[in-house]
Amino acid sequence: MNIGTAAEESGVPAKTIRYYESIGLIPPARRAENGYRDYSGFDIETLKFIQRTRKLGFSVKDVGGLLQLWRDKERTSASVKALALRHIDEVEQRIGELQSIRQTLIDLTDRCHGDDRPDCPILDEFAQVPNEARD
Repeated sequence: MNIGTAAEESGVPAKTIRYYESIGLIPPARRAENGYRDYSGFDIETLKFIQRTRKLGFSVKDVGGLLQLWRDKERTSASVKALALRHIDEVEQRIGELQSIRQTLIDLTDRCHGDDRPDCPILDEFAQVPNEARD
């Protein structure tokens, strides 16, 4: 099947499929006689696998590792679990960072009158140079 059909079947945009090929995440597609990329059912399953892992927030590097593990029938589930547990730690760290950002924005919007006056504590805060940058 051509790249358009592969994109439709897998849910991965054609541009992204080309990108994955260019970085070696997936092997280059076979070429039909007319020179167009030709994808197999296994290629579609691989793209779906990548799509699911990316939606869970795995980095491209980690997706590459997961693909290797998925293809390796001699793998241990412990190695897969270790990668997933490391990703959970990263997600929890990002959640903490996002919660901090959320709280800062809540504090700033609580201090802003949101009326016709030009003074705005939100912009004032954004304009301040952090202490670390002054040193």
